[in-house]
Amino acid sequence: MKIAVTQRVITDPNTHERRDALDQRWSALLAQAGLIALPVPNNPSLLEAFLAETQPGGILLTGGNDLAALGGDAPERDAVESALLRYALDRDLPLLGVCRGMQMIQAHYGVPLKRVQGHVCPRQTIRFADGDITVNSFHNFGATETVAALLVTGSAEDGVIKAIRSPRGRLHGIMWHPERIEPPRPEDIALLHDIYGRAP
Repeated sequence: MKIAVTQRVITDPNTHERRDALDQRWSALLAQAGLIALPVPNNPSLLEAFLAETQPGGILLTGGNDLAALGGDAPERDAVESALLRYALDRDLPLLGVCRGMQMIQAHYGVPLKRVQGHVCPRQTIRFADGDITVNSFHNFGATETVAALLVTGSAEDGVIKAIRSPRGRLHGIMWHPERIEPPRPEDIALLHDIYGRAP
């Protein structure tokens, strides 16, 4: 299956170029789950044609760049990801939001995000109903409450929400970076299979 994957915006101070960038580890991780990454340009005017041409079977909103409402400097990325979220909802496509991507989902549903402390660290424990996991954490904003449209499935010890899903399970969000964990956690590969389906 082909997955539309969003990219961070990086400004080069020497050339003043605004560059779209995707960690190479994402393509490798998705490939292990039988998925093909389709990097999405951060250009809202091109998005409709991109989606019509590529026909992705799912959406992945990656990390990097704070949301503009939280002081981020990539409003074009916000616009693209907002449109991709609506695209997924309109077509009932599976969508995973990672870190910033999960915040984009929360913001879409009106969940208040605030600055949090102690969530930039290489190892952090997250509590799930069926047990704890230890993963990484690289975010400065988060939420401690949710809305009916988003179920909380995992939280940090201080109450910051770390994993969400929609009641029907088509939207998922996690606040760790599975692509940065080497070797990949089998549980993260299984999560990708659960969200997007196993490749034939």
